[in-house]
Amino acid sequence: MKRLMPLLAFLGLLALGQSPGAKLYSANCQSCHQATGQGLPGAFPPLTHLDKVVQAKGGREYLIRVVLYGLQGPLTVGGTTYNGVMPPFRQLRDQEVADLLNHVLTTFAKSKAKPISASEVKAQRAKALSPQDVLKSRPPVK
Repeated sequence: MKRLMPLLAFLGLLALGQSPGAKLYSANCQSCHQATGQGLPGAFPPLTHLDKVVQAKGGREYLIRVVLYGLQGPLTVGGTTYNGVMPPFRQLRDQEVADLLNHVLTTFAKSKAKPISASEVKAQRAKALSPQDVLKSRPPVK
């Protein structure tokens, strides 16, 4: 136990230095999409391609809807098809959704897109969509 305490203290200090979006990612997304955002081949898609999505017409709104309403159905990313279920995270506040998406976009997708705002999230929260509807709204990405 004495050897474990310094490790726990170190991990706690690392968590304190994380951005709000990084903390949300660690708590809600990392188990599927992994710490690197690379996902798990055949099971959970990588997030590294999301700069193309956010830059596409309707892409910002789509990404917000994915977090709020979840995603279900076949999705092809980088030539690999995934057919799983992502749960909705409607319990997150608007600013938390924005922080989470901005973390993913800058950390994994290396996007230079304008940050997503809480007001953009609020506008998408006003809709009532199923995870299947969200998938249908995915913009075409090359």
